[in-house]
Amino acid sequence: MSRFAGTVPAKDLQPVKNAEKAVERLVAIYDRNTALLVERFNAFAATGAVPEGETGVYPYLCLEVQSSNGTKTGLAFGKVSAPGLYGTTITAPTLFRSYLLEQLELLTRSHNAKIFVGESFVHIPLTFAVERAVAQFPPDLRAKLPQYFPMPNLAETHDDIADGRLINKEEWPRPLALFSAQRVDYSLHRLRHYTATDPSYFQNFVLFTNYQRYVDEFIAYGRAQVKAGGYEAFIEPGNRITRKDRTDEAPALLKLPQMPAYHLVAARNWGVTLINIGIGPSNAKTITDHLAVLRPHVWLMIGHCGGLRASQRLGDYVLAHAYLRDDNVLDEALPIEIPLPTIAEIQLALSHAVEEVTGRKGPELKERLRTGTVVTTDDRNWELNFNDLALRFNQSRAIAIDMESATIAANGYRFRVPYGTLLCVSDRPLHGEIKLAGMADVFYEESVSQHLQIGIRAIELLRAEAEAGTLHSRKLRSFIEPAFR
Repeated sequence: MSRFAGTVPAKDLQPVKNAEKAVERLVAIYDRNTALLVERFNAFAATGAVPEGETGVYPYLCLEVQSSNGTKTGLAFGKVSAPGLYGTTITAPTLFRSYLLEQLELLTRSHNAKIFVGESFVHIPLTFAVERAVAQFPPDLRAKLPQYFPMPNLAETHDDIADGRLINKEEWPRPLALFSAQRVDYSLHRLRHYTATDPSYFQNFVLFTNYQRYVDEFIAYGRAQVKAGGYEAFIEPGNRITRKDRTDEAPALLKLPQMPAYHLVAARNWGVTLINIGIGPSNAKTITDHLAVLRPHVWLMIGHCGGLRASQRLGDYVLAHAYLRDDNVLDEALPIEIPLPTIAEIQLALSHAVEEVTGRKGPELKERLRTGTVVTTDDRNWELNFNDLALRFNQSRAIAIDMESATIAANGYRFRVPYGTLLCVSDRPLHGEIKLAGMADVFYEESVSQHLQIGIRAIELLRAEAEAGTLHSRKLRSFIEPAFR
């Protein structure tokens, strides 16, 4: 559209009738441009000669909103605060098809927005299109690749939109989504690396844990659910697939990745993903940085913690209502003085799930379920520094300590993904019950299965909230936000 010339960073912008046609054109542009890039690379790999032809660019999606006074909606997304142009580069539109359709349909319905699709001026990096082939390339030819092919531009692969650094800029178009195409591609490849599963298998409802025993329970549960017909498939690292009517399609990995992921697959990706993130806030930040680009509906932490109160017992549950952030991994991106609000729907779902699974109610439930502040530390041996920490614990009224929960909550807040934490007390270092091998084994046998079932039941309750449009809280969104969830 000539009237957008010099305004929108794209070429050949064409109007499309509806969301379905928009996604079709995005797919066509993306597939054509990645094919050009692969063809050019294959020619270079075969001859080593200077490659000819185009390298391929990302599709560009643009919306024109003539009035911000659209149909009133109670949703936290799918609306804009001002009329004008909104745009973003797009990658892997087939992977994001359902998400794109949902977001575009909301905007066209609520604002009567006009949709335009064209080609951006941002080249698709070679390593995002043919990563494995590049990795296997001879060193002499690999050294020449940057001369002939676009490579990832880390200066443009950032979280400035999510972190609110662009809210005061008046240029149009304004961001339509939280992440650019390069930022999404970067994370899609990192997810494959860290979890050893394809991004297409990730489900919209995610459980994080920090112990392998939860994984063992989830594998048994997932396979049983698939055989019973409750879910379509169960995916393990290495893309090992179990379906109701067939055996696993790939052998089990001999060496697990850093943060293995397991997926109980349902239609529309509305199943459950469990990721064993291991120990520590660095892992928690890493996985949530990348998982956020898939726009999950919710992520929950279910793991173990140290109880800080004398009244707690091993096996008691802790529902985090607040977090004391001593993890130190997100302080620059999200200063620690920024409060992390709890999401009412998630708190209710977790508390109801504990009640249903344990069968306890009223005063009896309160004996097992404690709400309060959880400390997340980056020091695994914090007990050795207790004299310095005692005042901080006392002032914060903390009831439990772990190494991941506040990080997951902070990145959930940062990336507008609803979050929650339900921990299980596995030791009480301040009161003489330190986690020792024999005691830990007995505890794990009794607690892990029930805790996992609580997490899964909470997901079921939250799935209903997402269906009703009441899960995504407006408290996670600012006064100027991208329209897409």
